[in-house]
Amino acid sequence: MRPRTVVILVYTAAMCMNGLDSTIVNPALFTIAGDLDQPVSAANTVETAFLVALAVALPVAGWLGDRYGTKRVFLGALAAFTAASAACGLAQDLTTLVVARAVQGLAGGLLTPVGMTLLFRAVPPHERISLSKVLIVPTALMPALGPPLGGFLTEHLSWHWLFFVNVPIGLAAVVLGTVGLREHVEGTAGPFDRTGFWLATPALGLLTYALGFGPSRGWTQPGVAICALLGVALLSAAAVHQWRTPDPLLRVRLLADRVFGAATALALLTSAGLMGVLFVFPLLYQAALGASALDAGLSVFPEAVGLMLASQVVDRLLPRLGPRRLAVPALLLAAGVFAALAAPGVAENAWAVRALMFAVGLVLGTAVLTVQIAGFADVSPADTGQAMGLFTIVRTLGGAFGIAACAAVIGGHGDGAVDPGPFRTAIWVTAGLVALGALAALRLPFAAPEPPPFEDGGEGADEGASVVEAERPDRPGNGGGPPGHTSVPSA
Repeated sequence: MRPRTVVILVYTAAMCMNGLDSTIVNPALFTIAGDLDQPVSAANTVETAFLVALAVALPVAGWLGDRYGTKRVFLGALAAFTAASAACGLAQDLTTLVVARAVQGLAGGLLTPVGMTLLFRAVPPHERISLSKVLIVPTALMPALGPPLGGFLTEHLSWHWLFFVNVPIGLAAVVLGTVGLREHVEGTAGPFDRTGFWLATPALGLLTYALGFGPSRGWTQPGVAICALLGVALLSAAAVHQWRTPDPLLRVRLLADRVFGAATALALLTSAGLMGVLFVFPLLYQAALGASALDAGLSVFPEAVGLMLASQVVDRLLPRLGPRRLAVPALLLAAGVFAALAAPGVAENAWAVRALMFAVGLVLGTAVLTVQIAGFADVSPADTGQAMGLFTIVRTLGGAFGIAACAAVIGGHGDGAVDPGPFRTAIWVTAGLVALGALAALRLPFAAPEPPPFEDGGEGADEGASVVEAERPDRPGNGGGPPGHTSVPSA
């Protein structure tokens, strides 16, 4: 099996597990609380522990991959994630479940950026358009499938199977990766940035906690308010430090690159819009129709079908139209579809809901894939790990912000359990976030990535046999490796 094929298989398996786990537990929280003799509010710590731990791990992911090797870090995180999944399934009390879920989050925070680094180093920029069929599955399809699958497993088996399903997939991926992946150690130029670590890590954890509990407990509640203010202060200090220090934990100077900076801003807005609408629309569906939780979860399933079709659209249209001509119209259409979901009478029509959710997956999925592929076209292999870490942090915070914004709108209108009006207002907010993304997309290039003037490798190429990319001193963030280091991207 070719090394590139192994990378794709292992990456897809691991990211499907991670993406699914971000949403699959939501429909089961009520059942988990009842089985463990805990209030529902206490069961929410299961998800909060996962999200906070995931955010805490993100800042060090790029540094660990460069320092110790992407294969070693990725497979270590995957093994920990699989073991933690088994521990979650075996948990008989809330404390054990929360601790195991936190370990899952820590491992998941490393899996996403390091896994994407593995993938992008294995495929040169001009061939990444073909990756759309791979990227769409874990980054967008799995989170959409999480709620209906979680509801089905909880209703027909038990909530323990929400975690057990990961174990055989994770074990197979670890074995295949151990045998088939090749190591890539980029190296680091200086010592570990302890100051950056102690600023960025708690900042992301505190902000994630505040965004998770602020809408339900109130932003003025002391614990939430302190976490939010302290998180913003630490994140601001971390950004200033990372910009000034010569050997930062996170190379925020990469955001000065026109294309990568625009793609990262788009990741924040599109993630906020998508996660927000996936959070609020099932609630609207229940408020308008009195549907069950499982029916509400199934109402978003057509979005997954649209996402699968989006991978085919990007594969065919991106080489012809280029990133800007494809992303801007797709984002404007997505904003229109979101607005249509909020129109009175739509949620009461099951077929209208299915058609619009399919359109959400198709048009927004097209934009998301286009941005993700185009944003890394000019990022050197030496900077890929750092760039992927930044991109993942921003995307994760964007999703948390979108959910928090929608929850705040719903809570700000009082009890929305009977009146669907507040839920429609929240969907309008998500439409506005996606529409803002169209402005950021204007900074994307017109042309798709072109093949280099010459290539070394070809059909038999594998990791370590590739074109040697020269340093580009005019591009911010380049030259992150040791002095005299020449970056060799994987073929």
